[in-house]
Amino acid sequence: MSSAHDVTDPNSWGPAIDEAVNTISRGGLVVLPTDTVYGIGADAFDADAVAALLAAKGRGRQMPPPVLVPDVRTLDGLATDVPDDARRLVEAFWPGGFTIILRAQPSLHWDLGETHGTVALRMPDHPAALALLRRTGPMAVSSANRTGSPAALDAADAREQLGDAVGTYLDGGTAPGGVASTIVDATGERLRVVRAGAITLEALREVAPVLATDGTDGTEDTATAETAETAADGAAADGDGDETAPAADTQQDGAVG
Repeated sequence: MSSAHDVTDPNSWGPAIDEAVNTISRGGLVVLPTDTVYGIGADAFDADAVAALLAAKGRGRQMPPPVLVPDVRTLDGLATDVPDDARRLVEAFWPGGFTIILRAQPSLHWDLGETHGTVALRMPDHPAALALLRRTGPMAVSSANRTGSPAALDAADAREQLGDAVGTYLDGGTAPGGVASTIVDATGERLRVVRAGAITLEALREVAPVLATDGTDGTEDTATAETAETAADGAAADGDGDETAPAADTQQDGAVG
């Protein structure tokens, strides 16, 4: 039986975060608020928990979840061969609605699915999410919804879709962003947007040269809430406005939070 806990007030959310940490440590699933949409999370290093996350969403291994991290310093522990331009983007847009796809450290003992040696990383800009991540470490997190349904913007919607598959629901009110993160693939010769989202192409290009979603240097429309949601099919995993998914090239046909 799942439980729900309020995390709108940092002064009183301690027991709620404790419960979520305990759920993760037992291999369970947690729904958490982020700055974009609500996410469903598991211990990134617990293969059974990640498999349970995918099953709760009705998603296969070909649509692996991204990983949320508590700190920029976590980047080099999880990724290798990080381009300088990718670092500049991370420094500019973390914490926030920006996800970067990188080559995963080959020594890591985890199984996120069919990632083809890549990992999608993001540091969320939400106090409750960061409070949890600082306790648990990196978490595999996908949008809190069933595949094919809109990403949940509040805990009630997430619970209606996911039910008792999730052990603990953290209720932080309505997600402040309501738009999925922008995803940039940094595993090729040049950085490329693979999903429009919270950070516009114009803003990205003020920091580093980034190709548009069509792989060109041409001007792309800035991402509003509407365009970001419809563009989600272009990069992550099931067409539901997902936060991301690591193997961008293999997941163009699919759509986190």
